[in-house]
Amino acid sequence: MEDAMLQLPKAELHLHIEGTLEPELMMELAQKNHVSLPYDSVDAIRQAYQFTDLQSFLDIYYAGAAVLQDESDFTSLTWAYLLKCKEDNVVHTEIFFDPQTHTARGIAFETVLSGITTALKRGEDELGISSKLILCFLRHLSEEEAMKTLDQALPYKDQIIGVGLDSSELGNPPEKFQRVFARAIEEGFIPVAHAGEEGDVSYITGALNLLHVKRIDHGVQCIHDEALMDRLVKERIPLTVCPLSNIKLRVFDTMAEHNILQLLDRGLAVTVNSDDPAYFGGYINENFAAMRRSLRMNDQQLKQLAINSFEASFLEPEKKAYWIEQVKNY
Repeated sequence: MEDAMLQLPKAELHLHIEGTLEPELMMELAQKNHVSLPYDSVDAIRQAYQFTDLQSFLDIYYAGAAVLQDESDFTSLTWAYLLKCKEDNVVHTEIFFDPQTHTARGIAFETVLSGITTALKRGEDELGISSKLILCFLRHLSEEEAMKTLDQALPYKDQIIGVGLDSSELGNPPEKFQRVFARAIEEGFIPVAHAGEEGDVSYITGALNLLHVKRIDHGVQCIHDEALMDRLVKERIPLTVCPLSNIKLRVFDTMAEHNILQLLDRGLAVTVNSDDPAYFGGYINENFAAMRRSLRMNDQQLKQLAINSFEASFLEPEKKAYWIEQVKNY
């Protein structure tokens, strides 16, 4: 029996647009752009989506991104994701994109941005889905390269609301990017960062103290530090948690072991998100459904998670208030 509660309005705040590249679209774009893939079928690509850790995922993720060549490819990718949003009643989404993944291949920053924003505008006009765009720096690369990417973004401040930090967490702590985040904040971008997924609690405190982030992406390791959890509650710093991703990348062995509801019941502003859903086995409602099955999440917890998603968003206050009221009355 279908769970009607999963159709309540929600926002998604941790979604890498490159991570929505489904095997079918990867194969279609590879053929269109004459890109050679090490797979001879859609099924072979799907079989390759088996990872043991974050790095083995990233290796395939960056290889798949090679099929994205022109503006229309980025539009197709983003539009396909927005159609999934419509299915799951995601009414607002804040999307990460990784320009360095593409500029390193000779794809212009403007090509990537224009392709994505074309679809986002269509999504608002035709589907009623609002959106914000967050540029992520790749943390396995240098701060100098991140600074160059920030320079490329400056003419497009009206289209990009924030900056983030993603890719390989271990060995790439927040302090490596302190200067580029300080400059991004000066330029008016809202800072967020991945922290406390693979890395320990020091990555979370570093992101807060050195990068001055407004949201922590992942953050599940905070449970190991009571003082940090008290701070996250007091300062109402949201965590954009990605349950199915955490299982796929072995942050937790099984969904039954996930700590998201413990964090929620502790009073943290946790939210549910799909991260890289094409690779991790599900979009946002599939994450909620897995929590229903394995964590026995009740309706009250589900509603609170949806409320948190709007509270933690960068939506205008009146729009936040509207959607929170819609969830409460659902």
